[in-house]
Amino acid sequence: MYKLKKYAKSLLCLSLVFMLVGCSQNTKKNEETAQQEPVKRTEMLMGTVISVTLYDSTDESILDKVFDKVKNLEETFSINETGTEVDKINDNAGIEPVKVSDDTIEVVKEGIYYSDLSHGKFDITVGPLVKLWNIPDRPTEDIPTQDELNVVLPLTNYKDVVIDEANKTVFLTRPGMMLDLGGIAKGYAADVISKMLTDEGVKSAIIDLGGNIFAHGEKVSGDAWKIGIQNPFSNRGEIVGAISVKNKSIVTSGIYERYIEVDGVKYHHILNPETGYPYENDIAGITIISDKSTTGDALSTSVFALGIEEGMKFVEKLDDVDAIFVTKEKGIYVTSGIKDNFELRDENFKLMN
Repeated sequence: MYKLKKYAKSLLCLSLVFMLVGCSQNTKKNEETAQQEPVKRTEMLMGTVISVTLYDSTDESILDKVFDKVKNLEETFSINETGTEVDKINDNAGIEPVKVSDDTIEVVKEGIYYSDLSHGKFDITVGPLVKLWNIPDRPTEDIPTQDELNVVLPLTNYKDVVIDEANKTVFLTRPGMMLDLGGIAKGYAADVISKMLTDEGVKSAIIDLGGNIFAHGEKVSGDAWKIGIQNPFSNRGEIVGAISVKNKSIVTSGIYERYIEVDGVKYHHILNPETGYPYENDIAGITIISDKSTTGDALSTSVFALGIEEGMKFVEKLDDVDAIFVTKEKGIYVTSGIKDNFELRDENFKLMN
């Protein structure tokens, strides 16, 4: 028996998470310093639903610039469209370096940095493995064979990516290699949007890239944003808890997002570059709180791969990064920097530390 399911973190779910927490703080609209209605725009880009809401500006031209930039990034980073810069890099693997834009240089540099930081748990050259599994859109009623895995596994090694900043080129040294920036591109885009908003004088906004939330600045009132933490066992926007943040990125990832089910076994999308199979541990969902969304995006994969004990130790060593772990047994672990901030909202879950 074969079943295929996709639980993407939709705009509806995430907006509901944010609204549920935000509305619980205030029952009188007039008590908030809401001088004008928020300006919001939503579009389907980069394979997800992207929403940007401005709370202290009514200038629609800002959103025009923001979404034009996101469209440009999609046309630059996508591996699902022909002719993008990343597609050209992959097509020329083992052949020659490819001239690219500053954005591609920067995001590949960031990708290599976090690949190295995680000792390859997160690896931007995992493209051949991701393509082989094709979760959640795998067309066949099976999983890859060991022979198939043995072909693609040697092609994953971030150390075989060469960046020439002087000539603005990127080169994959071995034929068959593929960059896949899906684990970092949305985070990079969120950081770019946040900088654009800052340059435009916006100090209060929510940036939502399909689960990558950037709480830009603070509320118009000067209060912190109250952000809900997704319940990994629900796809209806339910939360397990909430945190208060100012100018922070909140990235959540887990086994509930994308998976296939074959013969009663679920195979999620977070793949181990060493074994070729999805990582196996007790984590159902992981949330990374950081200053940069690029950091949160990359670390959500890395920390998930490490598991709870090693993941906690890893995050505690990083500056300005915290994490919330939700286990398959509905236990919640939080790192020290966020411990006094996290509010448990669901009695079905239990704080474990």
